Amino acid sequence: MAHAPQIKIPATYIRGGTSKGVFFHLQDLPETAQVPGPARDALLMRVIGSPDPYGKQVDGMGAATSSTSKTVIVSKSKRPDHDVDYLFGQVSIDQPFVDWSGNCGNLSAAVGPFAISAGLVDPSRVPQNGVATVRIWQANIGKTIIGHVPITNCEVQETSDFELDGVTFPAAEVQLEFMDPAAEEEGAGGAMFPTGNVVDDLEVPGIGTLKATMINVGIPTIFVNAESIGYTGTELQDAINSDPKALAMFEAIRAYGALRMGLIKDVDEAVKRQHTPKVAFVAKPVDYVASSGKKVAAADVDLLVRALSMGRLHHAMPGTAAVAIGTAAAIPGTLVNSAAGGGERNSVHFGHPSGTLRVGAEVQQSNGEWAVKKAVMSRSARVLMEGRVCVAGDAF
Repeated sequence: MAHAPQIKIPATYIRGGTSKGVFFHLQDLPETAQVPGPARDALLMRVIGSPDPYGKQVDGMGAATSSTSKTVIVSKSKRPDHDVDYLFGQVSIDQPFVDWSGNCGNLSAAVGPFAISAGLVDPSRVPQNGVATVRIWQANIGKTIIGHVPITNCEVQETSDFELDGVTFPAAEVQLEFMDPAAEEEGAGGAMFPTGNVVDDLEVPGIGTLKATMINVGIPTIFVNAESIGYTGTELQDAINSDPKALAMFEAIRAYGALRMGLIKDVDEAVKRQHTPKVAFVAKPVDYVASSGKKVAAADVDLLVRALSMGRLHHAMPGTAAVAIGTAAAIPGTLVNSAAGGGERNSVHFGHPSGTLRVGAEVQQSNGEWAVKKAVMSRSARVLMEGRVCVAGDAF
């Protein structure tokens, strides 16, 4: 019986922030997968182990969650003042598609370290000891990310004592600056608030009319108040992910919010655009116990936020959603700002299912329009495995 032997492709498996994914150098991909299209998508799905009707991704590198069903392609940048181009593919677990509509803020922390180790950054820009500044072009959304990567003896430093809630072991801190992170190519001609309002009445059939802040920063995100949908903001994953009615409600909010934001033309399109927008709910601070058993005191955070990713409650917080949270918190009148107590601020410390996170944002208002210069947060990254990933030669 004829069979197609496996091919072996150089790849690196990396944890970035509270996510992990398979990283590729563009030139290492098979020729047909070096350009966008069905061959590339088919290859990446097979690498991750999708689509999997069992929902486990046993026959691939994925781990059956939105945080671990991810791929990254990095190449030297042809753009001036940038070192590398970074393309992110969110692979659906049970459906046959790769969503290219947004960035992964967590894996952004691993792009700089990967690029340096792969020789994609000019050696003159990497100090013998200190911090290397890697200028990253985020190709999905057309934005610049600045990664500050610790270097020891001319190599990326991965181990240290920086702790990140949602990650088991400490590592070296990687600071990220998301420059001008408003998503210009999305909805309403690129407005930060595509409806023109910081709060809207969002009608969702079968659910009702909800107050919502819909913002295009970091990643398109729909914020609603926890109490308006029957929650407290202290929920952990099982409280949402084990409830089919809750998941259906959040998907309805996401679909109708996407339509209102101009991201889709018909609600039926939302099923093929799972990565964006995100939907999140916010609440004022109260004491709760995180998934690790860590006690989070109301006095230690400004507000509580829970976010869904790829149809499930995220175990911590998507990095791009954290950018949206930090920006919305800095703008008076948004639901995020109100949950945090109102007023002006340039940073916010929020509670999520795994613990807490601080993110900063520089915003300004001109002629009644809000703009964000940059958002800043710290993550970490660590190589888990490097070598070659194997896929059947007829898989793409």
